[in-house]
Amino acid sequence: MGALGVLAFSMSLPATRVAVGELDAWFVAFGRAAGAAVLAAVYLRITGAPRPAGRQWRRLAIVALGVVVGFPLFTSLALTSQTSAHGAVVVTVLPAVTAVFAVLRAGERPPWVFWPAGAAGVGVVLTFLVATGAAGGALAASDLFLLAAVILCGLGYAEGGALARELGGARTICWALVLSLPVTATITAVSATAAVPHAGTAAWSAFAYLTAVSMFLGFFAWYAGLARGGIARVGQVQLAQPVLTLLWSALLLGESVTPAALVAAAVVLACVALIQRTRR
Repeated sequence: MGALGVLAFSMSLPATRVAVGELDAWFVAFGRAAGAAVLAAVYLRITGAPRPAGRQWRRLAIVALGVVVGFPLFTSLALTSQTSAHGAVVVTVLPAVTAVFAVLRAGERPPWVFWPAGAAGVGVVLTFLVATGAAGGALAASDLFLLAAVILCGLGYAEGGALARELGGARTICWALVLSLPVTATITAVSATAAVPHAGTAAWSAFAYLTAVSMFLGFFAWYAGLARGGIARVGQVQLAQPVLTLLWSALLLGESVTPAALVAAAVVLACVALIQRTRR
């Protein structure tokens, strides 16, 4: 289940890159969430899912902040000016961020080696970003957007994985989407009014993928895997996501994957692997 989720997510950055090439970034970010919320409402209605309890609503709000609003918005903004291959390197640190939030939100207590390994992974990513960022060694705005996306996504993954043990993977993402609908639908409407969406087949196909797979079906498998196998264990499957994203970026978009990007990804993968293997 975890592998299916990662396979679905691995095409999110290339699909976002294609979509924002012709569609407004805000429309892509919130339109996909609003469309997925409609699918979620239909699913909840058909299955007769019970409503979450009060405490669960608060936790669903955290899930929504991370994976429904935060990650789609900041990746859409970043990929208007950055390649998905570059974004894949930044996303390499996502398993480490997820692990940190698993400690903070789920009370897990990893051994001491977890912390230097995590810091090393983050350090490699920051070094890569500075080296490839704007002139003068400063981080570009797109890099800051990607870092914000990763932090919020890690929070949403950890909180959602823990909550899925109570609600189930499908109901967790569905209720988070429905909870966010007033916000996502409003911003989608405002964005569409300001600039009427007009794009070709490729951009609309990418938008449809983001809506139905990245924002909806992929989470069915991902949260179910985290709930059944544990965030620490199943989280290791995320190690394949950046590599797959680099592959999709090269095959589908013809983007250049530089040796520096591959080296950075490999080093961070090694750090994340150490983190996952040392967690209890």
